[in-house]
Amino acid sequence: MMYYTHEVSRAMIAPWRWGSRVMLDSLKKPRNPIARLPGSTVFVAANEIFRDLTRRYPKPAFNLNSTMCDGELVEISENVVKRKPFAQLKNFRRSVARPSDAKLLIVAPLSGHFPTLLRGTVQEFLPDHDVYITDWRDACMVPISEGSFGLDDYIDYIIDFLDYLGPDTHVLAVCQPVVPTLAAVAVMSGGDHPATPRSMTLMAGPIDARVNPTQPCQLARKYRLSWFRRNLIHTVPVPYPGAMRRVYPEFLR
Repeated sequence: MMYYTHEVSRAMIAPWRWGSRVMLDSLKKPRNPIARLPGSTVFVAANEIFRDLTRRYPKPAFNLNSTMCDGELVEISENVVKRKPFAQLKNFRRSVARPSDAKLLIVAPLSGHFPTLLRGTVQEFLPDHDVYITDWRDACMVPISEGSFGLDDYIDYIIDFLDYLGPDTHVLAVCQPVVPTLAAVAVMSGGDHPATPRSMTLMAGPIDARVNPTQPCQLARKYRLSWFRRNLIHTVPVPYPGAMRRVYPEFLR
């Protein structure tokens, strides 16, 4: 019900956003005498804050168009090399082929983030690595006919991407995907999988949540799992493609 309420409230403030935009456009015109009145700048600032707080932010682009390789500027193109219902595998292909460079899979956070959060990380690896990244889809955009997506599926996706990239791949996980990446590599290593990564780097993600517990960790110890299901998991409303899917909404996070 909360998801529906959220969408209805956004629809209700749409006229206010339109009025705010018209007012801002008017006050920013130099010939408008009202713009020179005392307090007009405060009014403009208040409207800009309202606009920024209520807008929908689209998925940002990486905008990584070039990098330096051996002192030369080379072009970068983004290519989706593998598509799955809940994610796609993206490669940053350089215009100069260097087979000797190591393949690197960057596992980006899924929950509440865009993979462009790691734009700087990708940029630093581009000069001497063949870089790939997990580009997760918002679950509200995935039809319910595609099935559910849980921790087991998360691990399977990482294994599938590593299998696609083949041997001699390195993997780097940042924040939330640290645990599923560790599990995926453990499963592959235990089964002598030929695509088991050569190295695994885990950054900023708790392996043992009992050590230096964060606020979410403390919350998890305070309440039962049923409490989280009842208060944090909500149904995606129409007209999203993922209508009727049960998710932990981004706005609630």
